Amino acid sequence: MSPSNAIAAGEITGLVLAGGRGSRMGGVDKGLQNFNGTPLALHALMRLSPQVGELMINANRNLAAYESFGAPVWPDGLADYAGPLAGFLTGLERCETPYLLTVPCDTPLFPLDLAQRLGEALLAQDAEIAMVNAPEAAAEADGASALRPQPVFCLLRATLLESLVRFTQEGGRKIDRWTAQHRTALAPFDRPGDAPDAFFNANTLAELHALEAQRR
Repeated sequence: MSPSNAIAAGEITGLVLAGGRGSRMGGVDKGLQNFNGTPLALHALMRLSPQVGELMINANRNLAAYESFGAPVWPDGLADYAGPLAGFLTGLERCETPYLLTVPCDTPLFPLDLAQRLGEALLAQDAEIAMVNAPEAAAEADGASALRPQPVFCLLRATLLESLVRFTQEGGRKIDRWTAQHRTALAPFDRPGDAPDAFFNANTLAELHALEAQRR
């Protein structure tokens, strides 16, 4: 039994978002780029696996390569690489648990207690969505960090499928415009001991290699 302020791992399906164009990486398939010898998407699956009951990958090319990682792979139902929200929709359409947790493939250091803390925030605030709120280095004029929402790190109630179908059918593609329609909790990840680079995303191969070098 889980505490009343926690969601059991078995109630959550984890979705790794690897369906982008990889434009800033020169068009390569980002999820298949190595981080310390492991493809980014597989690394994300391994980091997410202990936190959830089921796993899925959202990818739009090289599907056989993704399938070799051992989790079901689903492409976008929306055309033309419609962005992370298309991945959310794909995940919700196939989610058989009460909750869906989304993580991007290009942020390899996300916390090992991500699901737990998002679940706590969602229940504590009676929310429909819980979103990471993480430090962004030198975000303030004085060089201090400030908390910024990280909308691709979301814990969603599976009942939001109908809302997202309607939003995307009307042409909506922006995550924040959709989440603004629902009760959203922000979960801060700035506790003592939280890694300051936990939510650093590698947009370019140079950034990926630099992050890799720091973690060797």
